[in-house]
Amino acid sequence: MKAILSVIRLVPVLLVAAPAAELPVRDVVLYKNGVAFFQRTGEIKPGETIKLDFKSSEMNDLLKSLTVSDNAGGKVTALRYDSAEPLDRQLAEFPVQIGPNQNLSSFLDRMKGASLTVRYGTESLTGTILSARTVPGGRDQPDHEQLTLILDSGDLRNLELTGIPSLRFNDPAIERQLRAYLRVISNSRAADRRSIYIDATSAAARTVSASYMIPSPIWKSSYRLLLDDKSPMLEGWAIVDNTTADDWANVHLSLVSGRPVSFISRLYEPRYRQRPYGDLAEETSVGPRVYEGGVIGGIIANSPAPPPAPAMLGAVRRDEVMSRDALSKKMEAQEFKRVQQFSSVAVNTAGREVGELFEYGFSTPVTVKRGESAMLPFLQEKITSRKLLIYSDESSVNPMNAAEITNSTGKTLDGGPITVYDGGSYGGEALVETLKAGDKRLISYAVDLGTRVTTRIDSERELVREIHLNRGILTTRAAQQETKVYSVKNVDQKAKTLVIEHPLRDGYKLLNAKPVETTAHAHRFELKLAPGAESKFPVSEEFIFENTLGIQSQSPESLLVLIQNKAISDAGRRALQSIADKKREIAAADSDMNRMSAESQEIERDQNRIRQNISSLSHISGQEAQVQQYSRQLAAGEAKIVTLRDQANDIRKKRQTLQTSLDDMIEKTVF
Repeated sequence: MKAILSVIRLVPVLLVAAPAAELPVRDVVLYKNGVAFFQRTGEIKPGETIKLDFKSSEMNDLLKSLTVSDNAGGKVTALRYDSAEPLDRQLAEFPVQIGPNQNLSSFLDRMKGASLTVRYGTESLTGTILSARTVPGGRDQPDHEQLTLILDSGDLRNLELTGIPSLRFNDPAIERQLRAYLRVISNSRAADRRSIYIDATSAAARTVSASYMIPSPIWKSSYRLLLDDKSPMLEGWAIVDNTTADDWANVHLSLVSGRPVSFISRLYEPRYRQRPYGDLAEETSVGPRVYEGGVIGGIIANSPAPPPAPAMLGAVRRDEVMSRDALSKKMEAQEFKRVQQFSSVAVNTAGREVGELFEYGFSTPVTVKRGESAMLPFLQEKITSRKLLIYSDESSVNPMNAAEITNSTGKTLDGGPITVYDGGSYGGEALVETLKAGDKRLISYAVDLGTRVTTRIDSERELVREIHLNRGILTTRAAQQETKVYSVKNVDQKAKTLVIEHPLRDGYKLLNAKPVETTAHAHRFELKLAPGAESKFPVSEEFIFENTLGIQSQSPESLLVLIQNKAISDAGRRALQSIADKKREIAAADSDMNRMSAESQEIERDQNRIRQNISSLSHISGQEAQVQQYSRQLAAGEAKIVTLRDQANDIRKKRQTLQTSLDDMIEKTVF
C-alpha cells in the first residue's frame, strides 16, 4: 500500500461514473476536402448522459459543427468536454492532491480534519483524521503505516492501515473532488482521446441523434476503362479509410465529389502564431500527364476507332497445329473471356446532384471496421469514347496512345487514376480530373512507337500594318509572322487520328488553321494519318505589337521613313509630309541662328584681341597710325555684331511663328 493504487483499492465507490450512453455511427458522408460528416443515432434512457470520444485533433472541427437532435422533444441543457489544459495545471486547481508514488498514510495525513468512517475488524469507527504516518520497522520487521483518529466519542485510536479493509470520507464534497481528480488522471493516460458529454432533459426513453464534421482521409477513386469498337465500359471503385475509433457497422455511406470550402478554426487548443516553412526545392520524378478540358470550340466529331491491337499468343502449344483463322478465333475467345471477368462487379449506388456537388449514395449498408479500408464499386457504365493519338510534348519524337472520353453516364466522375484495357489486354494507365456529366477529356496511357513527329519554325520579318496620329501621338501597329511545321510519319500500316496540342501564346493569332478545340493553354488540331504515309501540318501565327511615340520629338528624316511606308493612308501621308516640311523650316531657322551666334562669338574674340593690342601700343611712341587702324577694325566688328543680332532676332521671331503653326497643325491632324 505504498502507491496511489492503494487509494483506488480502498475507495472504489469514488470511481463509479454517472450513467453515460454511447451513440453508434449510422451515417457517414466522405468529402474531398479533408472532412467527413458523421451522424450517430441511438436510444437514451432517462437520466443518461451522451458520451462521445474523439481525438484531440478532431475537437476544433467538432466544436464548430456539432448539432444534437432529441426526437422526443427533450432539450439539450449543457455540453461538457475534457479540457485542453496541461495535466499539472488541471490538477493544481483541486484541493485534493496526490503526489507521485505517494503512500496511503501520506495522503491521509494531508487530509487532516476530514471525517472518516472506517471498518476495522468487526468495528465500524467514525472519527476525524488527526494524523497518519509511516512507522519504521525493527531489524527484521518491515515498515508499517498507522492512522490516528479522534473518534466521535472523543477517544484517540491508533489504527494499523493494514488492518483497515475499507474507509470512506463522510463529506460528499471530498468524494466528488477525489472522483474528479482521479478521472482527470485516468483521462490523461489516453493523451489523444477527448470526451464530450451532452446533458439533456427528458422523463422518458427517447431517440437522440448527434451529427458533426471531423477531419477524415479523403475518399479516393480509381477506374478501369475497357476500350473496344462496340461498347466501351468504365468501371469505378471508391477507396475509403476508417481511421476513427469506431467500427462502421451497417452504416449508410455516401461519397461526395466536389470541393466545398473547409478550414480549421482553432476553437479548442491554445493559439500560437504560425510561421512559414523554409524548404528547399526537390527534384521530382516524371508523372502522368493530365489533359485540360476544352474551353473554346465544339466536341470533336466521332470517327471510327482503329482495330484493337492483337493480343500475345501466350497459351498456344508448340505441337498444336491450326490455321491462321482458327488461331484468330481462339484469341478472340480468350479476349472475350478476359473482358467478361473484368466486368463482373455489383454496383449498388445512386447518384444525385447536391447543390454544386455530386453525391454517390450506397443503397445497401456498408461495414468497415476501425483501422480498415475498403474498395467499393460505385460505377459501371457504358461510356462514349474513341481511340486516337495525342502529341503535346516536343521533347519526345513519339505521340501518346490516347482516348477521348465523353462522360455520357449522367453522373459526375470523380478524378483519379484509370487503368486502360485495350482490346482485352492491359494497355497502360492514365490520370483524369473530375469530369462533370456531358464533359469531355483526353487521356494518354502509352507511348505510340509507330508514329514519329518532328517540328521546325519559320519566321518572317516585322511588317508595319497600321500608322495612326492623334493629338500628337503617333501609333504604329506591326506584325511578325511565325509558322511551326509538324512533320508526321505513320510507320504502321493502319489509319490513325492524331491530335496536336499547339501551345497557346499571349498576343499570337492563328492565320491558316482552325482548331477543333482550345483549352486554357493550347490549341488542339486533328490530323488524319493514312497507313504508312507522311504528312506535314503547318500552323501559322501572327504577333501584333504596338508602339507609340510623340511626333514632336521626331526628326524630318524619321518621318520620311513613315511617309514611304505602304501601310499609311494618302491623307496621312500628306499630313506627315506637311509636318515634315514645317519641321525642316524650323530646323533651317535653328541652323541660321546657330550660324549667326557662332559668327558673333568669333567677332567678339577678335575684338578682345584688338583691344589687347591697342592697350599695348598706347604707351609706345610712333604707333599712333597702327592704333587708329585697330580702332577702325574694332568699330567695324561692333557694327557687324549689331547687324547679326538684328538678323537673329528676326529669325527667332520667324521660328516662333513656325513652331506655333506646327503645334496647331499637329493638334488638328488626325488619321
